[in-house]
Amino acid sequence: MSNTGMNMRGKIIFYEEKNFQGRSYECMNDCSDMSSYLSRCQSCRVESGCFMVYDRNNYMGNQFFMKRGEYSDYMSMMGMRDCIKSCRTIPMHRGQHRMKIYEKENFGGQSHEMMDDCDNIMDRFRMNDCMSCNVMDGHWLMYEQPQFRGKMMYMRPGEYRSFKDMDMSGQRFMSMRRIMDMC
Repeated sequence: MSNTGMNMRGKIIFYEEKNFQGRSYECMNDCSDMSSYLSRCQSCRVESGCFMVYDRNNYMGNQFFMKRGEYSDYMSMMGMRDCIKSCRTIPMHRGQHRMKIYEKENFGGQSHEMMDDCDNIMDRFRMNDCMSCNVMDGHWLMYEQPQFRGKMMYMRPGEYRSFKDMDMSGQRFMSMRRIMDMC
């Protein structure tokens, strides 16, 4: 890893109890299964960087974006029904952001290239649905409702031919936001 990459590494500390109590686990990398470190996780502190946390192992289930700050009782703050089971670091991207969204699976139907946030694909593009995408540059959050609300999904560079194949069956994405230097 280059020095630049090491300097941008994030740090998050998970705690078994609310209000940063109980055993803790410090994490600076992706962790697919936190059960070997903590029996549960009910609060956390992000000291640097940005993270996606998941309520199931192996980066599955509901996802939540966490940036620098203290989350003394994140379960009630974010409406999580279960503990954090896995987490993924989000590398900082300093260049432009580009993503092409498609109305249908396998890059079919209407398509639009985006380089900035979109709070409502219906209003902006007259698109009823977004079922696949190609993230060319940067890291993005996609939301099930307009105005960056509802369930979210972290998208890193790559081709996403079908959101159904990603454990997101029935999920519709109606707004998208770039992950910028806000961490």
